[in-house]
Amino acid sequence: MLSADQQDVPPARLLAVAIEAARTAGALLLDYSKTGFRIEHKNPIDLVTDADRAAERCIINLIGEHFPSHRILAEEQGASGHAPSRYQWIIDPLDGTTNFAHGFPFYGISIGVERDGLGLIGVVFDPTRNELFTGQSGAGASLNGTSIAVSKTDHLDRALLVTGFSYDIRETVNNNLDHFCRFALKAQGLRRSGSAALDLCYVAAGRLDGFWEVRLNPWDMAAGVVILKEAGGTVTNFAGGAHSIYGKELVASNGLIHPSMLEVLQQRAQRSS
Repeated sequence: MLSADQQDVPPARLLAVAIEAARTAGALLLDYSKTGFRIEHKNPIDLVTDADRAAERCIINLIGEHFPSHRILAEEQGASGHAPSRYQWIIDPLDGTTNFAHGFPFYGISIGVERDGLGLIGVVFDPTRNELFTGQSGAGASLNGTSIAVSKTDHLDRALLVTGFSYDIRETVNNNLDHFCRFALKAQGLRRSGSAALDLCYVAAGRLDGFWEVRLNPWDMAAGVVILKEAGGTVTNFAGGAHSIYGKELVASNGLIHPSMLEVLQQRAQRSS
């Protein structure tokens, strides 16, 4: 008989728990946004709030009630759980902390589940709009229960793109500003929203056509990548190779403009070499 660490869990059960955790944490964040919160600085522009930590504890406790043997990788707490487990939950309790701290309503909860190292479940919840993005490997992606798909934009000059900048933008030369300038001359429009998880979901829903970023973390990408792939999108590294959430760079698109996006990124790389 298989141990609890090795047993299969129905994906529908994982998805249901992820949704419950995301919605519960979302309600908590909305309460904090109304009643107030404390801000700490990891560095001059990298923030964390007590709302982040409370939402993370809420999510971890709920997962632990249902799946006590599963591993967890969370932004604030780090890695925990039983090493032999086939399942790992990857959590960003508040993606878009700077937005949240300023009262800018674009942030969300991101919960991904890996089985045997592969993305299986993705849930991203925007509590300010009550928008729940979900994806399950092999079963499609949805927004509030309605199927979503990537856009059909097929030229970069008609594309709306989004990106972000890392918290160490002031200290590193790999700060994405050069990419931003090049895409500004190629795309119809650029946005910088402040939430990588929601950026991926917006590409999945066809609201945006492409997204790229450098210096990301697994919790930024784990859920959104599953959702995007299930919506028909393409995700690679900057060289066009296989993407890993444990790498630091990501190019995500509707697939049609992907070669053009890679070309822009690779032109920069060739000039830097």
